[in-house]
Amino acid sequence: MRVKTNPILAIGAMTAVAALALTGCSAGGGDEGSKKEGSTTLTVWVDADRAPVLKDVAAAFTKESGITVKLVQKDFGKIQEEFVQQVPTGKGPDITIGAHDWLGNFVTNGVVQPIELGDIAGDFQDVAVTAMSYEGKTYGLPYSTENIALLRNTDLAPDAPSTYDEMVQMGTDAGTEFPFLVQVGEESDPYHLYPFQTSFGAPVFGTKDDGSYDSEQLLLGNDGGLDFANWLAEQGKAGLLKTTVDGDIAKEKFVSGDSPFLITGPWNVAPAQDAGIDVAVDAIPSAGGEAAQPFVGVQGFFVSAKSTNALAANEFLTNYIGTKDVQVELYNVGKRPPALTAAFEEVSSDPITAAFGEVGAAGVPMPNIPEMGSVWQFWGVTEADIINGKGDPAELWTTMTSDIQSAIEG
Repeated sequence: MRVKTNPILAIGAMTAVAALALTGCSAGGGDEGSKKEGSTTLTVWVDADRAPVLKDVAAAFTKESGITVKLVQKDFGKIQEEFVQQVPTGKGPDITIGAHDWLGNFVTNGVVQPIELGDIAGDFQDVAVTAMSYEGKTYGLPYSTENIALLRNTDLAPDAPSTYDEMVQMGTDAGTEFPFLVQVGEESDPYHLYPFQTSFGAPVFGTKDDGSYDSEQLLLGNDGGLDFANWLAEQGKAGLLKTTVDGDIAKEKFVSGDSPFLITGPWNVAPAQDAGIDVAVDAIPSAGGEAAQPFVGVQGFFVSAKSTNALAANEFLTNYIGTKDVQVELYNVGKRPPALTAAFEEVSSDPITAAFGEVGAAGVPMPNIPEMGSVWQFWGVTEADIINGKGDPAELWTTMTSDIQSAIEG
């Protein structure tokens, strides 16, 4: 079945704020019918923010193909668990929205199937396609990327720092309470500190030839990791990293003009601008000499392993969700840089979006393999202990690495 031959769909103006009345919104409600042989319905799980855009896309697909697209609105935070529970019963959707780091869980539970991007694979940012891939196969159609960068108050710091030490010096010269800000919190925040870790040459995992993460290569305990641990201790002792500074405090202090720099994501741009701060977005400066690479999160759409409409689902994703017009509209409701290069270029007239996208393009996908759960279990609490001077940093880091390795093997 071929539902569309032209990959560019002019869908006209879409409303991103209108309310969408959706039927069958209970978990799995009404989804079973989409699994019957010969069904002409695609059931799609979508969150409230993306639903208005997909309403118009679904209508266009139905008009072109004759296949009804049934949108079921879900709480994004509950989708992963419900999808894993319902797909094996045949009552889940044909397609679900989701985050790329769910993929390892999805694949190991056998609830998703690969999709075929074909000729359009090269139209997306490399980091987005890599994030949606697992063991050499692509499982998702990416629509957005998200990452942190360095948010700068241009009145307090007219120029971007090139190194961590330069950033600290610029912040000190500004005479503010904090030379720079990054959320740490009581149990630390490895996500926000990861760019500094990578600048010491200590990624979490190594990669296979195809670029996918290799759980057998746990690299955060290498010599670079030990150097990073010692650096964390030094920054804690100097008062530059504080576990008393969580996300809310970091944002509040930056918005109040108490620091020239905040390492954060696009979600904190509007509060700063609303406070009258002229902001710029820069790459996170290196502390260890190598590139400071943030994690990149990718959101997209997955096809259920139990869908009997896999070909139609693939067409809906690649020839509709994967078009420039749709990806631009999805950007308009979430302000996350589009994964499709042409869509990203179109919205890059916004310098904030362009800058976050450029930083993300040099970042690395957050690991989507199940073993990453063992890393999170020990990572943050160890960083917090090191920052707070609760032991020898190298010994704490080595113990953490051993604990992670044991958890993975177990």
